[in-house]
Amino acid sequence: MSIQLYNTFTRNKEPFKPLEEGKVSMYVCGPTVYNYIHIGNARPPIVFDTVRRHLEYRGYDVKYVSNFTDVDDKLIRVANELGEDVPSIAQRFIDAFFEDVEALGCKRGSEHPRVTENIELIVDFIQALIDKGYAYESSGDVYYRTRKFKDYGKLSHQSIDELRIGARIASDERKDDALDFVLWKAAKEGEISWESPWGNGRPGWHIECSALARKYLGDTIDIHAGGQDLAFPHHENEIAQSEAITGKSFANYWMHNGYINIDNEKMSKSLGNFVLVHDILKEHDPQVLRFFMLSVHYRHPINYNLELLNAAKAGLERLRTAYDNILHRKSSSAGLTEENNKWLNDIEKIKEAFGEAMDDDFNTANAISVLFDLSRQANMYLREKNTSDEVLNAYLTAFDELAGVLGLTMQKQEELLDEDIEELIQKREQARKDRNFAVADEIRNQLKDLNILLEDTAQGIRWRRG
Repeated sequence: MSIQLYNTFTRNKEPFKPLEEGKVSMYVCGPTVYNYIHIGNARPPIVFDTVRRHLEYRGYDVKYVSNFTDVDDKLIRVANELGEDVPSIAQRFIDAFFEDVEALGCKRGSEHPRVTENIELIVDFIQALIDKGYAYESSGDVYYRTRKFKDYGKLSHQSIDELRIGARIASDERKDDALDFVLWKAAKEGEISWESPWGNGRPGWHIECSALARKYLGDTIDIHAGGQDLAFPHHENEIAQSEAITGKSFANYWMHNGYINIDNEKMSKSLGNFVLVHDILKEHDPQVLRFFMLSVHYRHPINYNLELLNAAKAGLERLRTAYDNILHRKSSSAGLTEENNKWLNDIEKIKEAFGEAMDDDFNTANAISVLFDLSRQANMYLREKNTSDEVLNAYLTAFDELAGVLGLTMQKQEELLDEDIEELIQKREQARKDRNFAVADEIRNQLKDLNILLEDTAQGIRWRRG
């Protein structure tokens, strides 16, 4: 069975056929780095990391690009409030983003380009749109002529006239049309800015992804992904920008994950129900949060509360207990018997069922059900009088292989004694003094894997269990 994925563009489930055999180009819209990520921000990295892992499991070489918006109005506002510069704020929260999502089991992308490192590229892209008549300058700003792109609205399945009637856009005399959107913003006094043919300013939000996707992945990419909230207008505008330049399809498949609700209410600033991942990880195993996210199909909305998170914790613990029981049995196992061959065949059937679940639009909820089937089968095998290391190893391998596709680890984390932790921290601090940063990073990652979180305080390094 080939991989089938739901394409937002066609609103149908389709066979996945990449542009180049054996290779996949994938662009995932990244965060605006002005704060710690909230739980809604965490869903796309987890979902599309899992998509990437399954594609790799099926033998594809995946080039995964995810950007950082490291300059925009929010960053400028936070920098002004804190009396810091924009690059410092951006770097702090880029580091925090990596710390959070890597704790959640997400692999780093092939590239993580930043807007501020690609200003010249973006300026050239905007100039090309002007040269083709798709954009115009007005009082130092540059806008995209939305009506000139005849297919505008094709991703969200809306006509330009419907959009115009429903537009809630304040009157702006600088625009030719209320639906036109900004590509370049003229700098206000005191703001961070860069030189351009239209005066000092900075890029608009939509243009960055068009320019960066083309730079790193080419004119047409296999998969473009992000949260459901990005489909319109962000992804719609990306299509208009990119296809106006290249005359080619921008992306062949569009994937969007569903929203997250908090206690059955939409997460919003006005309700004050934003839940930061940074805070969740102080109290809970990051793997539990990942397991929770994957327990619902990525396109469906998911409801978050502590009761549901604790249910996910119990589910993950069941799987880990089965895995742990197999490890303990190995020391007293016998040789392989004919009866044991049946169990090996059943393991292969489980692996096939897992692959079929994931091939069906990356259905992680069904894939997790298959993992529970594997744990039940393993527990049944452990009740046999004579067990074989070959079968037990096959169970362990299957657990590791299938859970690995989901970015989950089955082996229970060993508990370090407090004195062991203090000794590792001292070794890390000495490595930093010796400027042996590779060793320092290795120790920090070792502690993070064991759910030990380090905090820099005025009194020195403090640690706590996550």
